[in-house]
Amino acid sequence: MSVRPQLVRPPLLRSALATAVGAALFLLAAPALPASAETSDAVTVGPVGRIAEDGTVTLSGTYRCTDSTGPVFVSSSVSQSSPLVRQSIGGTRAVCDGVEHSWVNTGRPGSEDLEPGRAHVEATLMELSPVGGLPLPRFHAAAQQDITLTKS
Repeated sequence: MSVRPQLVRPPLLRSALATAVGAALFLLAAPALPASAETSDAVTVGPVGRIAEDGTVTLSGTYRCTDSTGPVFVSSSVSQSSPLVRQSIGGTRAVCDGVEHSWVNTGRPGSEDLEPGRAHVEATLMELSPVGGLPLPRFHAAAQQDITLTKS
């Protein structure tokens, strides 16, 4: 009778594998964006943002969304010197009633100072949709635009 060696997995490897499998299942479970939402949901970015003396940045635009089951937010980020470095600028709770609304996000960049001049902004309309008891992200719309940052 021969003895087969057993594969021994260290606890750290098992934990990493479980995390990877969990992440893959999370992504597979995320609801797809229905075709109707692609045409009715939208977010825009205003052409001008403001920078206060203390470095606080204010961005704005409009959004429209329908058919939400969880909380929806408009998030925004800005980049200036490098497109690879994006600074998060706040988030606004959205009302998904099919009507166009304005959004304004204000925040202070953490790692990079922004200056008046040309910048690139991305805004995202995202819902935390309950799926099986977990709030999973459901993206309604996104927009990118070059803007001008001005002193306020």
